[in-house]
Amino acid sequence: MGKKHIIQKTEKELIAENEKMEAKVQKDPALAGPPSGQIKEGRIYVSSSYNNTVMTLTDARGNVLSWASAGAIGFKGAKKSTPFAASKVAEGLTTTIKKIGIQKIAVFVKGIGSGRESAIRSLAGRGFDITAITDVTPIPHNGCRPPKARRV
Repeated sequence: MGKKHIIQKTEKELIAENEKMEAKVQKDPALAGPPSGQIKEGRIYVSSSYNNTVMTLTDARGNVLSWASAGAIGFKGAKKSTPFAASKVAEGLTTTIKKIGIQKIAVFVKGIGSGRESAIRSLAGRGFDITAITDVTPIPHNGCRPPKARRV
């Protein structure tokens, strides 16, 4: 197998993204840092499929603040569904979380991909206060109707 290639953002792109995020925080009072004496809470939704891992950061009401996916970071093809890619997605989202000022997070995991566990481990290793980890994977209760009996 060849070398692994992860697209690195240039310094100009990182500065532009940082300025865009700060302008967004200053413009929207809901995204501003926590008021004195209050702890800001947020939710992280991890959707892990066989093909990709997508993480969405929302506030306590469910308004989307930021998102990241393995494909958006620069992984292509089968590499998007790996645990390594999922940990990189979590790493990218934690920088946004720290900029916004969120300290308590609840994690909601959906899907059966290989990146779900490594995404949670990566979030836990970043020093956030994880209040809950909930599995919201849809499960069929009775399944779909079976096919008709074969007549020979």
